[in-house]
Formats: sequence, structure tokens, C-alpha cells
Amino acid sequence: MIFAIIIGMSLATMIPRIIPAYIVDKLQFRDWVNRWLNAIPFAALGALIFPGILTVKPDQPHIGLLGGIVAIVLAYFGLNVIVVLLGAIATVFLLSM
Repeated sequence: MIFAIIIGMSLATMIPRIIPAYIVDKLQFRDWVNRWLNAIPFAALGALIFPGILTVKPDQPHIGLLGGIVAIVLAYFGLNVIVVLLGAIATVFLLSM
């Protein structure tokens, strides 16, 4: 009985995720819609990261902001993601000492 519940719940979560992927794959959008859709992951990532930047040290939010600025500058120069992360982490670490 539990196995049937697990299978049923997995189908209930899988089907709503798979169907839109097949539908969107077959649609042709205008160029401006494609540009807008391509920006969504970056906007979502920014919305997830920014509150964390402000709360690195709640009593000193400028430290997190400086770490975020360092990450933006390093990313602007096209460095590897690992280098960008390590640069931001090192900045926050050094300013927190």
C-alpha cells in the first residue's frame, strides 16, 4: 500500500512538471518573449542571493554588500564561477576579521 502511495505521489509531482516542458518546446515565441524568458533565471538567482548578502553580518550589512560588489566585478571580467565565489568569500572573510 505504501509503495502505491509513493508511486502515485511521484506521478502527481512529475506530471505537472513534464507537461509544460513538452508544450513550451513546441511553441514558437517572438524574439522579445525569448529575451524576457532567458532573463528569468538571472532574476530569480538575484532574488535568492540578495537577501543573503545583506544578512552576512546583520550588524554590518556593508560587509556583505562589498562581497557582492567584488563578485559582480569578478564576474564582469568573465572569470570562472569558482573564482568569483572564492573572491566574494575571501572579501567577506577579510572584512569580518
